[in-house]
Amino acid sequence: MARPLPFTAITDTAEKFDITFALHPSTEAPMRVHQLLGDILETVSRDVRRETMSNGDVLQAMAMALAVRARMIASDPETTTQLANDLLQTAIESVLDAQVFAPQSGQA
Repeated sequence: MARPLPFTAITDTAEKFDITFALHPSTEAPMRVHQLLGDILETVSRDVRRETMSNGDVLQAMAMALAVRARMIASDPETTTQLANDLLQTAIESVLDAQVFAPQSGQA
């Protein structure tokens, strides 16, 4: 069974995602994974706030970054490509299972 990594993401519109990520069995530093994820998301949000870009462009850049990091690993490219694909699929499944809370809106 994969170790869980709880993570809360809050959007600029105050939508809250409570996610439990399933960590890869070889994860060495879960706390650093948590910290780096938060740093990456904050950096992306800050950059998009500064100069608006489409969500598709953001996803494309992040996918490209994942591909580059996978290729930079001094290992068999097929192995690192498969690892990147597996990690992405597991992360997507975790996010789809997240509890989502939207702030109340409207007029009283």
